[in-house]
Parts: sequence; C-alpha cells; structure tokens
Amino acid sequence: MKIGIICYPTYGGSGVVATELGKKIAEEGHQVHFISYAMPRRLSQFFENIYYHEVESSNYPLLEHNLYGLSLTSKMLEVIEYENLDLVHVHYAIPHAVSAYLAKQVLKKMNSDIKVITTLHGTDITLVGLEPSFLPLVKFSIEESDGVTAVSRFLKEKTITNYQIEKDIEVVHNFIDTSLYRKVENGKFKAHIAPNNEKILIHTSNFRPVKRVPDTIRILAKVKEAMPAKLLLIGDGPDRSECERLARELDLQKDVIFLGKQDALHEILSIADIFLMPSQSESFGLSALEAMACNVPVVCSSVGGLPELVIHNETGFIAEIGDTDRMAKYAIDLLKNERKHKVFSDNSRKRAVEQFESNLIVPKYLDYYEKILAS
Repeated sequence: MKIGIICYPTYGGSGVVATELGKKIAEEGHQVHFISYAMPRRLSQFFENIYYHEVESSNYPLLEHNLYGLSLTSKMLEVIEYENLDLVHVHYAIPHAVSAYLAKQVLKKMNSDIKVITTLHGTDITLVGLEPSFLPLVKFSIEESDGVTAVSRFLKEKTITNYQIEKDIEVVHNFIDTSLYRKVENGKFKAHIAPNNEKILIHTSNFRPVKRVPDTIRILAKVKEAMPAKLLLIGDGPDRSECERLARELDLQKDVIFLGKQDALHEILSIADIFLMPSQSESFGLSALEAMACNVPVVCSSVGGLPELVIHNETGFIAEIGDTDRMAKYAIDLLKNERKHKVFSDNSRKRAVEQFESNLIVPKYLDYYEKILAS
C-alpha cells in the first residue's frame, strides 16, 4: 500500500502516534508519505519507505492570516496524484479532516478518488472541536470520512455524544514499542538528580492548563512531608512559568527540576519511582503508557481514557481531579512499601507489553486500512 499520513509534527501525542505508526507500517514494506508543515520530531533520521512532503504556506501580503488548511489541501492533492496513494490517514480532526474532505471532492471532479481515514486523538473532539465556530465542520468532516478511529472507548463515546454522530467508530488504542521503552540502568543520571537517594516523581506533558502540571508540585510538597523526594518535569508550554513560580512559593525550587523537551524519554523514565498524571482531560494517556513500559507505576486522575490504561491498585492508583491529597497519599503508600512498589512496577510493564505493544496494535490499523479500501 501507499499511504499518506497527515499529522502535527510537534511534541503532542497525536503527532507521536502518527509518526510511530508510519514507521511501523514502513517496516512492513508499505510506502508512507508524511505531509505536514515541518518534519515530525520522531523522523530525525532516514527510514526506508518513508517520504516527507512539506506544506508551504503563502505569505502574500493580502493574505493577512495563515491559510494552512488550504495549503495542506493543495499539497495533499499533489502527493495523492503524483505518488498514486491508496489512502490518506489524517490524525487530529482540525484542520486535517476538513482538508482531506476538500481534496477528496476535487479528486472526484477529476474522475479520481481517495479513501480517507480520520483518527481522533482527544482535544480535537473534547476541547477545540466543541468551539461553536468549529463544531459543524468537525461533525461534517468526521461523517464524510471513509473510516474513523478513536484512541479509546471514552473518546468514541464522547464523539458520538458531543456531535450526535451515528457513523461507526473503530477503537484502536495507542501503542508503544516496548523494546525501546524499557527500564535501563542509568545510575550516573540518577545520582545527579537524587544525590541523597531521594524518591523521584516524574511528569511529562506540553504544560497546557488541561494537564494541571502545578498539581504535581503540590503533590511533591505533601510527599516531602513523609520522605525526601524530587520532581522531574519534562516538556514545556504555557504553564511552565506558573509552575516555576509555585515551586519558589512553596520553597521547592531545588526539588523541582525542569528538563524541558526531551527525546530519550526511556532513559529518564528509568530512574523514576512514580509517574504523575493529574490531568483534567486525557483521551488515552500516552505518556503514562511510556512510563508503565519502563516499570514506573502511575498515579493519575479518573478522567477520560486513563481508567482503560491504568488499573487501580494494580498498576497504579486513580483519584478524583484536583485531589492532590489523595494522590500524594497513594504515592507515599507505594514509596514506603518496597515490595508493593516492585509488584506495581512489574504489573505496569506487563500490562504495557501484553495489551499495548506496537506489534499488537499496528496490525489492527493495517486490517482497518484493508477494510476501508475494500468498502
């Protein structure tokens, strides 16, 4: 097959999943064409059977606002025609699904056609897509896609409810390469972060308000009342300044370590004792899965698709949104009981391998491609 993948190239989960999917599909011998405004972060080296096509936005003075959606449509038409693509797989509905619909209509006028699959990732449905100006377009583009997948049962149900959609939506969970994401020895780095053998809490995200990153600092403050501990924060975004301010306010500036955006996540996750995810909304929780694959138990909020990933009192603990007291209590319970922590760590790794390994999930996408092409 020749497949076009349209995604955001940035640090967010939708771009990561789309890129990793493309890499796995290419390994199976299929030809993959990425179409985006920049090279996806996870394509930092040459991969056989993978090609990248940059979307160039017009800078004509009359066009004051960026017309990325139309530029993307034009680039899609070009790649579909000259590379003879079999289908286009768009990740994140806005504006990708709309651009794909426009491309499909143009091709019909040219007596050609292309199958379009849209994968819904989360905030495109639960946040951005619900804005009144976007809602009709999102609903329309989903209904007009040849196939639709969602990364969790929660997101499927939310889509059907929010947009009154009757179209069949296939649930295909996010996945991970557990041969890469695994616990590795990193004693020198751990000694640098926790020179006095402090317990290490960790969080990674894009620091948007929906991630509630300041809550991780409040949890650390409560954990430190019971034992020495450090908090590693990976990523960057609009809430970073607020987090730095809060750390200073609570006199934790020496215990909260901001690492910024990082690529070798498995090496950093390997030194962690607990992964914190106190999000207000989370369609799946890919970063939590990455931690679990590295034998790190998760303490998270009871939102979205997280209960489909984290098993309470087995691979971690789940608490209500904003209940930092409860989350800290759960973390302390694990950190004080070495045997229990080991069981939870092993359970986390086992669940990642047995339920979310890429070799189990990627074939589901390929089967779905075949189903849509045959429809």
